[in-house]
Amino acid sequence: MGDPLRIAMISYYLPSGSKIGVGYQVHALANAMADRGHEVTVFSACPPVPDARYGHVLVRPRGSLRTFRFATQLRRLDLSDFDVLHAHGDDYWMWRHRVDAHVRTLHGSCFEEALHIRGAVERTRMVMLGFSEVLASVVADKTVVVSPGTRRWAPWVSTVIPNGVSLEAAPADTPRTSSPVVLFVGTWEGRKRGRVLAEAFVEHVVPALPDAELWMVSRDVPDDVHPSVKALGRVTDAELADLYARAWTFCLPSSYEGFGIPYAEAMASRLPVVATPNPGSRFVTDDGRAGILVEDDRLGPELLALLRDDERRTDLATRGWERSRDFTLDRVVAAYEDLYREVLSELRGGA
Repeated sequence: MGDPLRIAMISYYLPSGSKIGVGYQVHALANAMADRGHEVTVFSACPPVPDARYGHVLVRPRGSLRTFRFATQLRRLDLSDFDVLHAHGDDYWMWRHRVDAHVRTLHGSCFEEALHIRGAVERTRMVMLGFSEVLASVVADKTVVVSPGTRRWAPWVSTVIPNGVSLEAAPADTPRTSSPVVLFVGTWEGRKRGRVLAEAFVEHVVPALPDAELWMVSRDVPDDVHPSVKALGRVTDAELADLYARAWTFCLPSSYEGFGIPYAEAMASRLPVVATPNPGSRFVTDDGRAGILVEDDRLGPELLALLRDDERRTDLATRGWERSRDFTLDRVVAAYEDLYREVLSELRGGA
């Protein structure tokens, strides 16, 4: 495995202060690296996570445009004690920054998000962040994307390392619910499009299957939704694992995902996946071979057909589980370890 490395990770987000998926991925990756004997420190604008097994340095920007201020503050850090800087955002000012290897992961594209976001101000902010991602990919010694589709906006990046899934498993004998249940994880508004799913479910599924329910792990579901739509708010990892184990199918109709961790989590739980096409859903479902990709106008009818077809759900669950083996956290951590050492060897050897 080689000698332990001193690894600095950068992430504005962590689970202690944000529901953004990148933060959860960084937390899981940092913990796994620490468990492998590496010395890991995460620099973040969010407070420490209670179960963190890595070091934490709070970098708290003040005022407006906090992500840009965060990036400026990172430039002032002394990282000379570290072997590797692994940035998950906001490293675009950190060229030649006194660390032996600088790795950057692009978890998606802000340019792509700008195409699907509402509001001129927020769209402008996303475009600015998109240009910062391009700059970061030039500043880093090695840049990684989490899915091939992400390369649309960074075609010069050739290395793909997916996000990793590590979900606290529900008991193997946890039964599915007696009546049909569709599970959703995301937001009602925005690119996750919970509203789109709820409307399709109420229009197409409920009239044919009156006892069916839509479980929404979301904190912005309005109070006046249909009785068949159950807002669950925020849940723990153990509670989420139980929901994956008991539901009949999972649906996330995002307009854009760079990867889409919930797809992989559902598949790892042997839960059939239905999604609308985007770069992440295409990659995780292997272009629809391990899940169902469907346009908006067919979302409701496809969910209804799947809930009525036990054999098809079983087949999709098996194919999804097999595909999810490509996204285990252990495999992802090993890939990053190999990458760190490869970059260090190239740079130190050429010094």
